[in-house]
Amino acid sequence: MQFEKTETYKNLARSFAGECQAGMRYQMIAKLATQEKLKTLADAVRTIAKNETLHATQFFNKIIEKTGSKENISFDAGYPFHTGTLAESLKFASMDEKNESEEIYPIFAETAKKEGFEDIATLYRLVADVEKQHKIVFQYLCEAVKNNTLYKAESPVLWICSECGYMHVGNEAWKICPLCKAEQGYVDLHLPFEGVRE
Repeated sequence: MQFEKTETYKNLARSFAGECQAGMRYQMIAKLATQEKLKTLADAVRTIAKNETLHATQFFNKIIEKTGSKENISFDAGYPFHTGTLAESLKFASMDEKNESEEIYPIFAETAKKEGFEDIATLYRLVADVEKQHKIVFQYLCEAVKNNTLYKAESPVLWICSECGYMHVGNEAWKICPLCKAEQGYVDLHLPFEGVRE
């Protein structure tokens, strides 16, 4: 069967468009975090935005590898257009990542496998694993922003200033770095993750 006639072909195009949009939405969230003087949170979200752009590139490259350059690929798909406060935006991002990691990409992987494209099925599974971690990070950030616990911990942890490297062990990060006077938003975050594949 000609690749352009497969569902996998359309799914790759959907995935490319979706990852491009996710990368831009996350840049917008990072801008919100910057406006709230949460530099390290903004940096964490920008890193995820960069990840999404790389995922888009992988999907784009698979299309080119299988078909060569195309002028236009027509397909129908829905894409999220939501925004709000920083906490609300982080919650939306978490929901989007959950949708990709638990529903969309596993279905796309199964379709690719059924159509005989194990390399593309593997790509979808790998990206879904990353999106699962993104979901966890966004959930954590949402709750921490909402509950004002971004720079608090139940037990003592090591807090590090991302500007000068000053370190302090405690249940809460400083408001102003005693060394360089950077605001609390410059303290490195303690981001969660779940076990990954070996």
